[in-house]
Amino acid sequence: MTDPTTSKQDTENNLDKVTVRSVGRKATITKEELFQAALNLIGPQKSISSLSLREVAREAGIAPNSFYRHFKDIDELAIELIDRSGLVLRQILHEARLKAVKKGSIIRSSVEVFIEQLDADEGNLSLLLREGYTGSIQYKRAVDKQLAFFQQELQEDLIRLEKLNRHRLIHPELVAKAITQLVFNMGAKVIDLPIHERKEVAEQTMIMIRMILEGARHMNDTFIP
Repeated sequence: MTDPTTSKQDTENNLDKVTVRSVGRKATITKEELFQAALNLIGPQKSISSLSLREVAREAGIAPNSFYRHFKDIDELAIELIDRSGLVLRQILHEARLKAVKKGSIIRSSVEVFIEQLDADEGNLSLLLREGYTGSIQYKRAVDKQLAFFQQELQEDLIRLEKLNRHRLIHPELVAKAITQLVFNMGAKVIDLPIHERKEVAEQTMIMIRMILEGARHMNDTFIP
């Protein structure tokens, strides 16, 4: 608490220090708070690499030294944030595919959820798209690793759902890879478009996904590209 006898000027000079000390004393500062601080600071055209450690610490309301309790630098935070964003999105899309079994098209449900995530407050999808196309080599590799996880989980879901519908896919691993790359490329294309233009691209993407699936269902087993 400030001494009542302290002058107004002294109080103003010390205000920032008091605030930092008060917040910085929080022993419960978590990685999640630092992740959210970073997401708050990066916009559609701004990479994590453009942030400074002090910016993130200030946004999180902690002293810069507290940052080092969890990360050695911004790059380490960025890689873990990319991993976290990938995990969150995979869970969301997996749940959408499961619900689609009862409610309708797995393709439409997945693409619509994907589009919705472009404007989600969490910013997970926009982060992956931005760092995957404009980030450093290190960040791009981290995004590629997440896309491989997306591909593997989609492959497992497709095999399970196709069996349920008495269909069989030839080369399901390539089907999953083609769909994953198609959808993420679509996301990168529409992220800056108005809603009505997004819908048009999304509809086209759904048709292309159906083409991929239908082709894989009727392709000859011996076909080699």
